[in-house]
Amino acid sequence: MLMGQLDRLERFLISVAVFCGGVTLVGMIVLTSANILVRTVGDPIRGTFELMGYGGAIVTALALAYTQKRRGHIAVDVLINRFPPRLKKAFNSFNDAACAVFFTILTWQLIRKAHGFVQTGEVSETLRIVFYPFTYTVAAGCGILALVFVSSLIRDLLTDASMTR
Repeated sequence: MLMGQLDRLERFLISVAVFCGGVTLVGMIVLTSANILVRTVGDPIRGTFELMGYGGAIVTALALAYTQKRRGHIAVDVLINRFPPRLKKAFNSFNDAACAVFFTILTWQLIRKAHGFVQTGEVSETLRIVFYPFTYTVAAGCGILALVFVSSLIRDLLTDASMTR
C-alpha cells in the first residue's frame, strides 16, 4: 500500500518535471533559432546566452529523476556484475541510500541558497532576472531525484525482506 502511493507520487512528480523540462527545452530551441535568424540581419537577441544557461540548468535538473527511474545514467558495473546476487543487491541498496542522502542535502542547500537570493534580491547581469526561481527549480529536480532513490531503496528492502520469509 505504501509502495503504491509512493509510486504514484513519484510518477506524478516525474511527469510534471519532464513536462516542465520539455517546455523549457522547446523555449530554448525557439530562442536559439530566433537568435540565429536575427543575427543574420542585425544584432543578436540580448541575453540569449544568459537564458540558455538558466534553461540548461532547468532542463538538466528536471530530467535527473526520469533518467534515474529508467536507469539511463552511465553505470560502470564491471566489478559489481561479478558479485553474487545478494552482494550486488547490497551494493545497489548502499548506493541508493548514499545518493538519497546526498541529493536530500543538495536539495536542502539549494533551497537555502534560493532563500538567500530572495532576501538579497540578486539578479542576473544582462537581463536583470531574479535568480531564485531557477534555484528553486533545480532544488525541486534534485528533491524528486532523492525521492526516486528513497523509493528504490524501500523497494529493495521490502523485496529483500519478503525473500527471507
